[in-house]
Amino acid sequence: MYLQRFLFLATLLLSGLFGPAQAHEVRPGYLELRQIDAETWDLLWKVPAKGDRRLALYVQLPESCHNGESGTRFVNGAYVERWRTRCSGGLIGREIAIDGLPATRTDVLARVSRSDGTAQTVRLTPSAPAFTVSAAASGWQVARTYLVLGIEHILLGIDHLLFVLALLFLVGGWPRLIGTVTAFTLAHSLTLAAATLGWIRVPPAPVEAVIALSIVFVAAEILHARQGRAGLAARLPWVVAFVFGLLHGLGFAAALRETGLPEHAIPLALAFFNVGVEIGQLFFVLLILALERAFRVLEIQWPRAIELFPGYAVGSLGAYWTIQRTLMLVGGLR
Repeated sequence: MYLQRFLFLATLLLSGLFGPAQAHEVRPGYLELRQIDAETWDLLWKVPAKGDRRLALYVQLPESCHNGESGTRFVNGAYVERWRTRCSGGLIGREIAIDGLPATRTDVLARVSRSDGTAQTVRLTPSAPAFTVSAAASGWQVARTYLVLGIEHILLGIDHLLFVLALLFLVGGWPRLIGTVTAFTLAHSLTLAAATLGWIRVPPAPVEAVIALSIVFVAAEILHARQGRAGLAARLPWVVAFVFGLLHGLGFAAALRETGLPEHAIPLALAFFNVGVEIGQLFFVLLILALERAFRVLEIQWPRAIELFPGYAVGSLGAYWTIQRTLMLVGGLR
C-alpha cells in the first residue's frame, strides 16, 4: 500500500515536471570531422531543432581554417549542414568550440575521424563547450563518452521512465521485481544491439508511436488491477516487460544512430551505451524503492481515492504521445 501511495507522488512528479511535450525533448547535437589530408577536413554538423526552428548552435573552428561552400537540409527533426574546410598547419592540437552551447540544456557529441582510420570521440556540454583535437585515439575516452550518453538518454527519456514506473505498480515482491527488470533489460539490450549493428531495420517514427502505446497498455492494466480484474501485465509482468522491452530497445537504437558511433570502436561504444542505459534504469528503480521505504518508515497516509490517479495520469500522457507521434508519422508519409 505504501508503494502504491508513493508511486502516486512519483507519477505526479514525472507528469508535472516533464509534461507531455518533453518526452525526448533534449537531443544531442552531432559534429563529425573527417580528415581528407593533412590540412583538409570534411565536416558534418547536425543541429537539434524544435519544430522547424534550429537551435542557435554554431561550430567555431580555429582562425587558420577557411571554409568552402556548405549545404543544409532538414532531416528527422534536425538541421544537417556539410562543408569542407582547409586549416593551415592542420587541426592537431587546435581547439574547436560550439558557440551558443552554454545557453542550452543539450550536449554535442564530436567525432574526429583521422585518415589513418583512428578516431577521437568527445562529449561537449554547456559547461565544457570546447575540445582540443588530439593526435591519438583513446578507448577509455570512447567508453566514458558513451556510458554518460546512455545514462542521460534513459534519465531524460520520460516515456521510458513512465513505462518502468507503471510496471512497478503491477509488481509485488522481490522475485517478481527482479524478473521483470531482468526481462526488460534483456529485451531492450537485444534489439538495441541488433538495430545498431544493422541486423534489423525499423523506421524510428512508428517505433516511437508504439512505445507511447505501450504506456497506455500498462496504464490500463493498472486500472484493471485496482478494480480486481488482474490482466496479463499483473499476472505475468516479465512477459509484458520483455515484449515491450524489444520496442524500447529499438527506440534506444534510433537515438544512438542519430548520435553516431565511432567506426573503429563500434562494439565498445555500443556496449558502454547499453551499460549506461542499465545504470540509469537501475538508479531510477532503486530511487523509487528507497523513497518508498522512507514513506513506509514515516507512516505517511494518503486517501484511498488517489490510488486510481497514477493509472489515469500515466495513461493520459501515453495517449497524448501516441496521438502526437501518430500524427507526425502520418504527416511524414504525405
